[in-house]
Amino acid sequence: MESFAQTFLKESMEVARQINHEDVEHMAEGLAETRNSGGRLFILGVGGSAGHAGHAVNDFRKLCGFETYAPTDNVSELTARINDEGWDTCFSEWLKGSRLSSKDAVLIFSVGGGNREKNVSVNLVKALEYAQEVDASIFGIVGKDGGYTAQVSDACVIVPTVSPNRITPHTEGFCAVVWHLLVSHPKLQKMATKWESVVAAR
Repeated sequence: MESFAQTFLKESMEVARQINHEDVEHMAEGLAETRNSGGRLFILGVGGSAGHAGHAVNDFRKLCGFETYAPTDNVSELTARINDEGWDTCFSEWLKGSRLSSKDAVLIFSVGGGNREKNVSVNLVKALEYAQEVDASIFGIVGKDGGYTAQVSDACVIVPTVSPNRITPHTEGFCAVVWHLLVSHPKLQKMATKWESVVAAR
């Protein structure tokens, strides 16, 4: 009988097989264009994706020379906005305060991509609406059907559903795979990672 570990890893291999590599390449090109023209990158996510956002900010800044920020890295400002203005606008108002412009880009990490009708991750929806207002580039790594993020993105990687019982773990796991692919992409990476540079020096 197949173990759960075998099942999960087989599903993971199938997710990797089904991901649209052209969408990933399109995103790498769009991100490189934003950085090379002097634009900034703002990464938004909630829950586990907020943790991903902070990690990805480090990678894009350190490895790719990209001026990158995540609102969830400043818990004092984020919770002040939630307390005083509300959850739904906490990201859009933060982006306004950061003077988001047409030179910049927003990258969404989300399982569902935001859905106003179902009242899920409305703060992401409002942030994307503001990004559209100022004509900023929009990118996403999302699951399911991609939600609002997929509808409005310039490039979006949708993590395919291979098991309806494990949409969230596979989406969040492959969000990390895809962003690590991006920061390793020759169109984006400028600095070698530490251990690879140590090995190369031997």
